[in-house]
Amino acid sequence: MSAESKTSKISTEKSSNGAGKVVERGEAMTGAELLVACLEREGVEVMFAYPGGASMPIHQALSHSNKIRTILPRHEQGGGFAAEGYARVTGKVGVCMGTSGPGATNLVTSIADAFLDSTALLAISGQVPSTMIGRGAFQETDFFGMTLPVVKHSYLVTDPNDIPRVVKEAMYIAISGRPGPVVIDMPKDVQEAKVYPVFTEEIELRGYSPERSLDEETLAEVIDLLKNAKRPVIYAGGGIITSDAHKALLEFAQRAQIPVATTLMGIGGFPQSHELSLHWLGMHGTVYANNAVNEGDLLLALGVRFDDRVTGKVDEFAKHGTIVHIDIDNSELNKNKSVEFPILANIREALECMNGLLEARGYEEKTADYDFHPAWFKQIAEWKRDQPLKYTDTDEVIQPQYAIELLNELTDDDVIITTGVGQHQMWAAQYCQFDEPRNFFTSAGLGTMGYGYPAALGAKVAFPDRQVVDIDGDGSFLMNIQELATAKVEKIAAKALVLNNQHLGMVVQWEDLKYGGNRANTFLGDPSREYDPGHKKEELIYPDYVKMCESFGVTCERVLHKEDLRPAMERMLASDEPYVLDVMVPYTEHVLPMIPGGMTYKDVITEKEQEAGVNVPSAL
Repeated sequence: MSAESKTSKISTEKSSNGAGKVVERGEAMTGAELLVACLEREGVEVMFAYPGGASMPIHQALSHSNKIRTILPRHEQGGGFAAEGYARVTGKVGVCMGTSGPGATNLVTSIADAFLDSTALLAISGQVPSTMIGRGAFQETDFFGMTLPVVKHSYLVTDPNDIPRVVKEAMYIAISGRPGPVVIDMPKDVQEAKVYPVFTEEIELRGYSPERSLDEETLAEVIDLLKNAKRPVIYAGGGIITSDAHKALLEFAQRAQIPVATTLMGIGGFPQSHELSLHWLGMHGTVYANNAVNEGDLLLALGVRFDDRVTGKVDEFAKHGTIVHIDIDNSELNKNKSVEFPILANIREALECMNGLLEARGYEEKTADYDFHPAWFKQIAEWKRDQPLKYTDTDEVIQPQYAIELLNELTDDDVIITTGVGQHQMWAAQYCQFDEPRNFFTSAGLGTMGYGYPAALGAKVAFPDRQVVDIDGDGSFLMNIQELATAKVEKIAAKALVLNNQHLGMVVQWEDLKYGGNRANTFLGDPSREYDPGHKKEELIYPDYVKMCESFGVTCERVLHKEDLRPAMERMLASDEPYVLDVMVPYTEHVLPMIPGGMTYKDVITEKEQEAGVNVPSAL
């Protein structure tokens, strides 16, 4: 009997226990079948799962499910990133699975990635039989123990009767409060054991209280601060998106007339086309965003964690003003930056409350009213005029920024963009425009190369009718290129725009700035071949992505000349199949502006400073 048919019979017997909870009792099934039935009950529709000896019973149960689509990645890490992409674009829990030992350890990077980027992820792993745990059995690892630092919670299931409770709790923990990854490690004997399931509709988690009550008096004090502020600014992070607070943020900014800078994770949380938008701040953010946040006299930090890529030298960050920090995670308050007003709250609820307070005090909602803070808006306008995002274009080569600008021109607001990690990641964030949340996502906290294309697969699975493009670098793309097979076989039409400079571009940039241009293992081509900096000799390009993609059955075009880029990109976007565009770009281009690690916004490097030959005496 399939897990699906068993699930349909579970509701045949309902009762109420002594505590008043409604419970359901089902017919006998294996632990693996019960796990699948529980995932179905929690609304899971997609799993990215790679089988092995310790997880085979679960895969057998999944093969009988009519509710869950099981997608076979070609590497567990790829499956984990795809689950992240699915979670980030939908706001639901992404689910991935691997077998014991190496299968489980291959999931660790994606779990850590989800942890740092607050992504709701359920990672399930098969485990050796209970009697063999701790004995060094074949393909045994302490997956429970090794993931403890990078999860919201971990479970090692030793009793099959616990499966309904564990799954329900795990899904709730992953998505509630500040989202994050949860691990369920399940021994093979637990998967094969027969059990009569008992389901409950309630959850009791002692010590876990993700719901936050609003302190309206403190929020009213924040509104009072606005009356005296002459240079207010909002610093908005990923919490705006995970809490669906983007509409409330827009209303708040328009009522209070406060400019908004987002983090990399917060891109799309505030419309970048809006007059109050400062784009995003940080190491490679706009000069005007960094200036405004650091020189404002009132900083409203919403759903952020004051990470080092934003703050630089933290003691010098935003030291000229009063800081209000609102976050749902108490551990983030006063962790990296001590602030005058640490407020524990759900960002959306806090903003909605403050919007009500503003309305009651006569603050009208306007797109932009420069009479609110005339001197401040004038200063910001000057910064925008004097230090825009810019690059030197040329017809001789394809500049990576130009390729991204062209992609932005040829796609509409509905496009979903993912990225790998490196220079292309920063350029994508700089030169694509996002006015809606959940249209751009990248590995921000962990900075994981290889993230982009698997994440694009997850997003495309969630929204098959939307255009999904991974903007990647050749180094990052190669790390999970095996997922082209997943795309082809599963008919997932995610595209990849590969900016191929034959180098680890971001590391090269640091070599140029800090080590006099000495190359230390940053060339990705074949050292036995003569390097062709102009990419005019195709036989010198290595590896050959066109041939590699052909072996996967995926179309790939290589573009060498600028005049060929637009028609090639149009063909890629028009395709209803997986597609790779291999665009050859120079490795000498640097991502600017740039604030060197551990330094301040005043140490920013722009084209002017780079031409003067700036030396960078800082750490990464």
